[in-house]
Amino acid sequence: MAVLLSRAVLLAGLATASFVAPAPAGIQPATDHSSALPVVAANDNRAPAGVLRKDTLRLNLVVQMGRWYPEAADGPFVDVAVLAEAGRSPRIPAPLIRVPTGTTIVASIRNTLPDSVVWLRGLMTRPGAPDSVPVNPGESKTLTFSAGSPGSYLYSATPGSIKRIDNPALRAAEEEQLSGAFIVDPVGPRPRDRILVVNIWGRRVGPGKYRNALAINGKSWPHTERFMATVGDSVRWIVINGSARRHPIHMHGFYFRVDSRGTLASDTTYSPESRRLVVTEDMAPATTMSIAWSPDRPGNWLFHCHLTFHVTAGGRLDGDDDEHAIHGTDPMKHMAGLVVGIVVKPRKGQRSVAAEDWSAPNVRKLRLFATERPRKGPTPLAMSYVLQRDSRPPAADSVEPPGQPIVLTRDEPTQITIINRAHDGTAVHWHGIELESYSDGVAGWSGMDKLAPLVAPNDSFIARLSLPRAGTFIYHTHLNDIEQVTSGMYGPIIVLEPGEKFDPSRDHVFTIGWDGRHAPATVLINGDSIAPPLVIDSAETHRFRFVNIGPAQRWPISMTRDTTLITWRPRAKDGADLPVAARKKGPARTALNVGETFDAELDQLPRGEYTLTIGPRKRRIIVR
Repeated sequence: MAVLLSRAVLLAGLATASFVAPAPAGIQPATDHSSALPVVAANDNRAPAGVLRKDTLRLNLVVQMGRWYPEAADGPFVDVAVLAEAGRSPRIPAPLIRVPTGTTIVASIRNTLPDSVVWLRGLMTRPGAPDSVPVNPGESKTLTFSAGSPGSYLYSATPGSIKRIDNPALRAAEEEQLSGAFIVDPVGPRPRDRILVVNIWGRRVGPGKYRNALAINGKSWPHTERFMATVGDSVRWIVINGSARRHPIHMHGFYFRVDSRGTLASDTTYSPESRRLVVTEDMAPATTMSIAWSPDRPGNWLFHCHLTFHVTAGGRLDGDDDEHAIHGTDPMKHMAGLVVGIVVKPRKGQRSVAAEDWSAPNVRKLRLFATERPRKGPTPLAMSYVLQRDSRPPAADSVEPPGQPIVLTRDEPTQITIINRAHDGTAVHWHGIELESYSDGVAGWSGMDKLAPLVAPNDSFIARLSLPRAGTFIYHTHLNDIEQVTSGMYGPIIVLEPGEKFDPSRDHVFTIGWDGRHAPATVLINGDSIAPPLVIDSAETHRFRFVNIGPAQRWPISMTRDTTLITWRPRAKDGADLPVAARKKGPARTALNVGETFDAELDQLPRGEYTLTIGPRKRRIIVR
């Protein structure tokens, strides 16, 4: 019997062992401001901590209690252990350590917590093996070490026993607000960049209720910083996952280039020919990445974690567990948590795309219907987007979860009219497509001078898609996400090269979703929990396109014959061709987090029977 669980229990059973049942603790109401505790400042990671003289940084840190307002300054708050520079306000994230390579760091750490040992990690020379250094209550400890190799790292402090450090599954709570950035710059001028650190605090506050403070640079949407840019700017960011959860980090409207990836121990800078273009990058706990991107279109855009539970209104510190109650066009209400806004201004004299540009005869026009009907199963409704195939609109109760692939052509301007026949408002995000901001699909945010509305019941909206590259993309709802995504409102987009035809006998699409929001998740592949065997021609080259658009969960993918992995040729990630070195044949396995797509090719397989495994699902592939 399927049981619909609260968001708290659902989170507890999801992607990593860090989703546990913490001890009860309270969240203070916004009206209770009586406290002798210092107020925690949001750290924008612009000002390095400590005093740097010649080649030595002296840093005095204090672990203490503070009062943190992760949302509004007069909103809900929690009293948390936090790091501060001695004599200064405590900060979340922890104070920024940023030095040039060759620097010696003398770090003094004092633990003022009366009843907890604090374990330090990451105050060490890079590269190196991470170690846990205890600081007892009332004790001070000084660590002296060389900064080591240039790169993006992090450091952290965690109150409690060493078992909680080495095994996140044993943690009584999430206390990742004591993590901060540790940047070692190469010799020369400091790069112009910004640093974004993800921190999470979490507690169970009652039976079946879990509360998070989900923050980027110390704040939760809509109180996160707005990042400003101008068309043509070169933007460099360092992104640090200071939490014990995985986060698939997604950018709307643009690709970003991944220049390096790091861990607590080391950082790897990619050579120019090995750098990937992505729109979603999966970040494991305690990892870093440096990215670069350049906006070529003005408007409002988003940069956010793609785990639905980290960005919807139930993720607020005092949020309502009933996600179904969150509606409307106000993005300040229907989103929360790990989201930052990007505002790209046009260059001086630049004009937006004119409406008449879309009236030309070469514009392809499609109609996409949001539909629903009652169902028997984990969700009360079956919902989907249904593409009109001929001159007749689909029947009112036509539902095809997931939506069928929308096959488009590179450089062919395409106009899609969304007609809403569902009971609730919706909005379609064209995930990975480089398009105008107004069509991006975030109600009340996308656009600039004019903001996109939600598509109300019995109403419509016209989205304009520019298609500068061929590849595999996604369309999915961006409103009331938990109900609509788990009910089937998503689908793949296939963009082909001009003159190319989509041949389903050689081009195979596998879209991963959920059937309802119960836990553990019932995984669907192309809308089925059990699919019939797929028969393919041994003489042909076959392209396998994988899409993960469930609300959460990273799924392993592999293809075997008997129990042995076969080989395939990785082709693309998020619609962008992989670097040449990454397109060499290798073992047929990968893993895909939410919001990622991956393409691989197989050619001239020997006849026989194979097994495609996607998470918990297996599908027979018969090669003839």
